[in-house]
Amino acid sequence: MAIFKKKHIDLVLEGRKTQTRRSHKSEWKVGKTYSVRARRFEKGIAKILILRKFRERLGDISLQDIRKEGFSNIWEFKAAWEEIYGSWDPEQLVTAYQFILI
Repeated sequence: MAIFKKKHIDLVLEGRKTQTRRSHKSEWKVGKTYSVRARRFEKGIAKILILRKFRERLGDISLQDIRKEGFSNIWEFKAAWEEIYGSWDPEQLVTAYQFILI
């Protein structure tokens, strides 16, 4: 399952969010389909197919990748990251996933 905040689910459904970064330990697999949900035990809203994954420092995100995340600039992305994870550490290693809505 792929859990997103409600406003991020809307971006996925609109096709504006095609990439996400995660700091979690469990990793999604390339080529696998995941159900998009707002909460763990809710019914899936949509499905995504993971196309690519890579690791990078959080602070190394490019403007192109920020747009794939559904944001216009680094400040919007940083604010959303802090809302979800509580803090911003540009040195933190994260896993980035590129996906398509199916």
